[in-house]
Amino acid sequence: MPTTRDTDFERSAAGMDYDNPIREKASQLGSAFAESGPEALFEEIEKLLPESWREHIRTFPITAVLLGVGIGVWLGMKKGDEVIAAGTSMVTAVAMQNVAKVMQTATGGDD
Repeated sequence: MPTTRDTDFERSAAGMDYDNPIREKASQLGSAFAESGPEALFEEIEKLLPESWREHIRTFPITAVLLGVGIGVWLGMKKGDEVIAAGTSMVTAVAMQNVAKVMQTATGGDD
């Protein structure tokens, strides 16, 4: 569970600290997102869904989309700051990865 710690110097986005497994998974997802783009995010979401849910989504795609939109709106209203902070962190990770690649290419350090 997230907790707010004012005295810690190491905090994740929005000042929320998370347990290590969540932090590690977020780091892995951010790296995969930087390397593969949005496909990595969709692949991780697919891995989370059980096969029975996948069947329901294939059978009722409009209902699944409406449910997803509803959950998105609810999360936006309830957890908007945290969602924006997480999105900003992911975008920053991707941007820094791209800058590192450009700098490596510019200095002639191609692999």
